[in-house]
Amino acid sequence: MDEGTAREGSRETGPGRSGIALASVVRFVDIAVDALAEAREEVDALNVYPVPDGDTGTNMYLTVVAARDAIRVALDEDAAPLPALARGALLGARGNSGVILSEMLGAAARRIAGATPEERNATVMADALREASVASYAAVGEPVEGTMLTVLRAAADAGTAAAALPGARSADVLTEAAAAAREALGHTPEQLDVLAQAGVVDAGGRGVSVILDAAETVLTGRRPIPVTAPLGSHVIPVPHLEPAADELSADGPAYEVMYLLDAADDAAPGLRSRLGELGDSVVVVGREGLWNVHVHTDDVGAAIEAGLGIGRPHRIRVTHFAEQIAAKAAAAEAPAPALPTLTGRRVVAVAAGPGLAELFEEAGAVAVRGGPGRRPSTGELLAAITACGAKEVVILPNDEPSVRAALAAASTAEADHGTRGLRVAVIPTHTQVQGLAAVAVHEPGRTFDQDVTEMTATARHVRHGAVTIAARQAMTMAGPCEPGDALGVIAGDFAVVGEELGGVALVVLDRLLAAGGELVTLVSGEDAGDLADRATAWVEEFHPHVDVVVYDGGQERYPLLMSVE
Repeated sequence: MDEGTAREGSRETGPGRSGIALASVVRFVDIAVDALAEAREEVDALNVYPVPDGDTGTNMYLTVVAARDAIRVALDEDAAPLPALARGALLGARGNSGVILSEMLGAAARRIAGATPEERNATVMADALREASVASYAAVGEPVEGTMLTVLRAAADAGTAAAALPGARSADVLTEAAAAAREALGHTPEQLDVLAQAGVVDAGGRGVSVILDAAETVLTGRRPIPVTAPLGSHVIPVPHLEPAADELSADGPAYEVMYLLDAADDAAPGLRSRLGELGDSVVVVGREGLWNVHVHTDDVGAAIEAGLGIGRPHRIRVTHFAEQIAAKAAAAEAPAPALPTLTGRRVVAVAAGPGLAELFEEAGAVAVRGGPGRRPSTGELLAAITACGAKEVVILPNDEPSVRAALAAASTAEADHGTRGLRVAVIPTHTQVQGLAAVAVHEPGRTFDQDVTEMTATARHVRHGAVTIAARQAMTMAGPCEPGDALGVIAGDFAVVGEELGGVALVVLDRLLAAGGELVTLVSGEDAGDLADRATAWVEEFHPHVDVVVYDGGQERYPLLMSVE
């Protein structure tokens, strides 16, 4: 049990009522984020339709990152994870491709969440692909073939056919769907002239293929086919010309307008029609009163007023294509600015309270605020990595749910700055006290690998515990608990149930010291009272040879954190 999560029941069970494991869904979004991070620059380079603004890969990546972060928060807070995934994708969608992708992910998530125990996994998976395809076509004002819509529809058709075979499994459905997507992607230049003229496949379609490859990997263990490998009878072309902006959009709209809209569900079709009169690339997706709106238009005011007429637009973003494309062209022609030289080594640590942040900063680390209910996003960790200016960075996530965000941030940072020699290592610390132990042995004078090895070994050897108050009725390793009971956490699991925090804390300490130890570290949190004093007095009485160090961490939810080294 990490310091911010109360696990009630297994997360390995299905998210709906079918046998599709929630663990597989969580692993899918993790792998999809990593895969899109790796393919982001390639997909951006393919982007010539509908506007050659070179950001399709980035937009799709950020959309899936938002979905991944939302499902992690939901798991953390014991909320329904699949609706959170759908909503996270909707709120985090960027650009035309991202908005369409959010609808694909949302429709698939809703089908999986609504599955019944009687349904075969293969049927559910095929239905999820089919409903994702239908929903994305419905969301687009004027669907165009040779795009991500076409690629997903081919995948859905193949998945449906695979599911109809005797003994079919969900892995078989995704294997066939991913293969069909790669084949359909290779044919997109035959369907869309602008792709054929530029010598590329569709960027959004390539992103969909990357995501389906990630889904196949989750269920089969096979890694995605390299981008240079044959796609059926085709190979992904490398762009051999750079289309000029005026060649592709001289007669097209000048602006991209996006906003979130609070409006009744029955208003969406009318808005989609109205925006279609004002421009093209219209996408309106959402449900339950929240919509993500996208349009390319020459009349920005009218596009926003269309939303005002039926609800409340907010988070409005307007992009002028000519300026965006000109800026990209100027940046490509201008000599690259001299980037600051990366030097030295820094530690980035997630801190669950103000006192803990001070402790990490005093040890020379960059502290990123986190903890239960406010865990840092991949973007926040990535910003901390790049802002510190170090050539070598060690990340201490300091709780279990933040480890994946740290790994995604590390891989993205190395992909973006690897040519500058940046190296990033994530030490999978699951508690704040493990992070404190690791940073205490950090030594910049060692080689990077030696330093990471020593910090990792120290963190692993820390025996750790905590106390908290039960918020609801649940079954734990120590038996049932009721709201208000004192809970003792040992090595990540609820191992003690009692009536009073102080007594439970002493039981936890006794068990942590059962195998011996030389140093006890106590970190007081909010509403800790005299817990640290009582624990210190107990150690001095029953283990007089053991040193005790007490810190004021200020963390929420866990009044006392403990460790033994």
